Amino acid sequence: MPTIEEGLAAMKERDVLLNELAQGLRPMPEGIEWFDGLTPEEQTWTLRFLAHHCVQARALTEDGPESISRAGLRPTHTPAVLIARGRIDQQLGKIAGLVPLDERRKAFRLLIAVLAIADARRRERYCSGGCAHWWHQLSDAG
Repeated sequence: MPTIEEGLAAMKERDVLLNELAQGLRPMPEGIEWFDGLTPEEQTWTLRFLAHHCVQARALTEDGPESISRAGLRPTHTPAVLIARGRIDQQLGKIAGLVPLDERRKAFRLLIAVLAIADARRRERYCSGGCAHWWHQLSDAG
C-alpha cells in the first residue's frame, strides 16, 4: 500500500503529464501509452479528473467541434456524438464514464483537446499578464 506521500507524488506526476499533453509539450502517443498502462479504475478516475478540469477551465459547448477535430475523432465516434449534444458540463461527465477500452482512449484524446482549448482561452483572457497557476509555468520549467 503506497504512503500518502507516494500517492501525492503520483498525483502530481499525473497532473503534470496531463497538462503537458494539453499544452502540446508532450506528444499524444506518449499520453496514450501512459493511459493504456493504467488499470481500468485508474483510467476512469483519470477521465473524471480531466472532465472536472475541463469544467474548471470553463469549457464551452462551442469548444466541441474544434475538440473533435484536434482529437482526430470522427463525428460518429461515441465521445464526439456526446460532446456535440450540448450542455458540455453534463456531456463531459458522460464521456468520462465510457467503459469500453477503445471508447476510453477516444475519450482521453477528446478530453485532452477540450482542456487544451479551454485552458488556452483562460490563459489568454485571465492570465496573459501573469498568474499563479503552476500548470501555466510548465513550458518555463523545461
